[in-house]
Amino acid sequence: MTSREARVLSPSRRQALLAAAAAEFAENGYQRASLNRVIAAQSMSKSSFYHYFESKAELFDAVVSEAAARLVETVPIPEATRLAGDDFWGEVTGFVTGMVRAGRAGPLVDLARLFYLPDVPEDSEVTRIRRAIDDWIAAALMTGRIRGAVRDDLPASLQVRMVVALLWAVDEWSVDRLPTLGPVERDRLASAQVAALRRLLEP
Repeated sequence: MTSREARVLSPSRRQALLAAAAAEFAENGYQRASLNRVIAAQSMSKSSFYHYFESKAELFDAVVSEAAARLVETVPIPEATRLAGDDFWGEVTGFVTGMVRAGRAGPLVDLARLFYLPDVPEDSEVTRIRRAIDDWIAAALMTGRIRGAVRDDLPASLQVRMVVALLWAVDEWSVDRLPTLGPVERDRLASAQVAALRRLLEP
């Protein structure tokens, strides 16, 4: 949240504005998204909008940050200390299952749709979050290697690149499909994804 946003925008109005903006970006992409449509949907004047946000880029970053924060509240990311315990794959399974179950609606869907827009600026919050996710995957793999839960016959850097590429491919494939699946189908998909990871990574 920016300093000007925190100073003048109430939580309820902020939430409504970000929801309208998220729908606009997801539907039309970053470049074609219309601030005028977002502003009109909130019955705001342009001068009022620019009192809250400096630019479309700042609004987009706020939308992404909000969706990411709500996702982490819904599905907490396992910390390294948990992964370093005796049940590495149990922790991974729980996390993947939680993400897949969250994929029917809500912050995961909102965030995922924004992640794969083709025209997002390079310096956006999406880029920063993707890098943070890649770093977490690398740290998780290193923890698994140290614990003996992940094979170490491949160079660590190659293993990280393989797994990062796989997980992003799975995520992108899931964006439009998860919301259409029922609970049983989503649980089966989560189990299949974890099984694929284990076949790739277990010693």
